[in-house]
Amino acid sequence: MKWNKQGRFLNIENRSDRQVSYAGLPTVDMLSDEVWRIYYTARDAKNISRPFYVDVEAGNPRNILKWHDEPIIDVGKLGSCDEMGVTPCTICNFGDRKFMYYVGWTVRTTISYHNSNFLAISEDGGDTWKKVEGPVISPTPWEPYCSASPFVLNDEGLLKMYYASFVGWEMFNNHPEPMYNIKYAESKDGLIWNREPHTAVDFRHGHPDFSEGGVAKPSVIREGDLYRIWYTYRGAADYRTNRDHSYRIGYGESHDGKTFTRMDERAGIDVSDSGWDDTMVTYPHVIRWKELYYLFYNGNTFGKTGAGFATLPASEIDK
Repeated sequence: MKWNKQGRFLNIENRSDRQVSYAGLPTVDMLSDEVWRIYYTARDAKNISRPFYVDVEAGNPRNILKWHDEPIIDVGKLGSCDEMGVTPCTICNFGDRKFMYYVGWTVRTTISYHNSNFLAISEDGGDTWKKVEGPVISPTPWEPYCSASPFVLNDEGLLKMYYASFVGWEMFNNHPEPMYNIKYAESKDGLIWNREPHTAVDFRHGHPDFSEGGVAKPSVIREGDLYRIWYTYRGAADYRTNRDHSYRIGYGESHDGKTFTRMDERAGIDVSDSGWDDTMVTYPHVIRWKELYYLFYNGNTFGKTGAGFATLPASEIDK
């Protein structure tokens, strides 16, 4: 497959006091054949993240129909696990409700941050959201560190979650860096998750090393008996500005929806020679609409330079 980059469609530069910078983790909810709602995370002057959205013309994300300039949900209460930031990662239709799974941010003294995965629910088609208090994916004896970047697939009534699970932190140049791969969980109600330790997408060598320290932000599509997954991966250190170690987008396939074979050489997208995504491409979200796939992603500095998209004819997906 070879994605055709369509350029940047969303960039946040001092839009408001709460939208000072970033347009992180573009997440699409296809409301109809006329309108798509694209959620993103912006940061304020204190670097605290909140979620916003734009409604765009279906199939033409550059045509923004509506900006929603108020956060759809706010950060948590003092002492909560999402008091320092909220980052939506997936929208899942479940019955007549919509489930939004998001990352909550808090800070620690010895490491840069701590993440857990949360749930917010909409009863009115996504116009308003109510948070479920407390994380739905948090540390366990088998996964004692952070969890992040959840993607949830409604697979014939069974909810399947793919999420980043931290396996530890390592020091590089006196700075702690997180190591994570992608785990799998199941739920019948979206709230209680069966988390038998299972790795969906592993490190390239089966463990973190300098060549690869993070595999995260999955996006999954089921087509018949084939599950396709896109994700982001990076080196263990010096990945923020070093293009040789920075985030890239990977690809894999599975027939059971639980264990994926990595096929990164088939991902079909890389950094550009110059411009807003010439150092990293990251945080993919893939949808199919009619005879096209759309890949939404961030470029340099984890979304500080905005969000873009690429397209791929359905006939080219297996080439």
